[in-house]
Amino acid sequence: MPDIYHHGVLVNEINTGARPIRTVSTAVIGLVATADDADATVFPLDRPALVTDVAAALAAAGTTGTLRPALQGIADQCSPVVVVVRVAEGTGESPEEIEAATTSNVIGTDTADGKTGLQALLVAEAQLGVRPRILGAPGLDTPPVATALVTIAQQLRAMAYAAAWGCKDVAEAVLYRDQFAARELMLIWPDFLAWDTAASATVAVPAVARALGLRAKIDQEQGWHKTLSNVAVNGVTGISKDVSFNLQSPNTDAGTLNAADVTTLVNMNGYRFWGSRTCSDDPLFAFESATRSGQIIADTIAHGIAGFVDKPLHPSIVKDIVESINAKLRSLVAQGYLIGASCWYDADNNPVSGLSAGQLRIDYDYTPVPPIEQLGLNQRITDSYFADFAARVAGT
Repeated sequence: MPDIYHHGVLVNEINTGARPIRTVSTAVIGLVATADDADATVFPLDRPALVTDVAAALAAAGTTGTLRPALQGIADQCSPVVVVVRVAEGTGESPEEIEAATTSNVIGTDTADGKTGLQALLVAEAQLGVRPRILGAPGLDTPPVATALVTIAQQLRAMAYAAAWGCKDVAEAVLYRDQFAARELMLIWPDFLAWDTAASATVAVPAVARALGLRAKIDQEQGWHKTLSNVAVNGVTGISKDVSFNLQSPNTDAGTLNAADVTTLVNMNGYRFWGSRTCSDDPLFAFESATRSGQIIADTIAHGIAGFVDKPLHPSIVKDIVESINAKLRSLVAQGYLIGASCWYDADNNPVSGLSAGQLRIDYDYTPVPPIEQLGLNQRITDSYFADFAARVAGT
């Protein structure tokens, strides 16, 4: 309390103690797509557009390009928040030139008017108030686009999903995987089949669009600690390529793809994604759930304690920070999002020189929840149950 003269009562409000920390929103999709005939007021070119009702947005998505099929694939799974960046289709005299020009438009750049293509997702939070954390460009994810998706995902602490582009068989998909080494990327092969009402026929549709929608659905219903694998996919009628699969044998197409860190598609009580691994070169983040846990915890804790920045560096403040983080970590463990986690103040990591310079270091660790990727069952044959055979015959 300030040392001043006052004939009366001075009340000093003390706001100490732990602060509640809210988990960041995770079921937000970032989608880059083409649609030359889309409603430009709803989906402006190269600008992030917020979609809160995916099914209703289909009416404004046009009928050309990849936007409508992608939104339909997402809508078949759930109705999450989607940030859409519509880009122009490329032009050229040959299919190769058109694809190359479109790829450049999808990747985007910085212009005098702002960021374009995938780069525009970086400003979605500033413009729309939401950060995309599930990224994809279904039907447009060429190798350069997949590489750019990784870069954007790293900056946003997001997960990117991309097709094994142009791969005709399992061998090509396995080789394609070797081009990447990022924990933020999951590769998927092949695509799904679905009924096209406009063509009145069954057509191949990007599996990535379904992955985006299903990932958001899992986040909403189960949590970000559950991987994409082994959850029924809505709105599909088949798989675009033959993928052999046997639940009890690794010597199949599905087993070969999963061993190479490629997520595939199977038909087992409905069509499903099969595979939980990323393209990480670090075994600690081999699973999609480990990558997303690291991303979400980092942002949740950072945003949750931002209010402590620039407060007086006093021991009581340090206690408040540690307890705030521990309270959140305990909650995540109790809810099953983590196996365990804790936060502490390490005196050795906070020398006097650092503290006097206003530098505080707080440590915390966590153990993510891995998926049960391999479930072993021990089956034994025995004659021991004949021991009481006579008694059972006699009914005693």
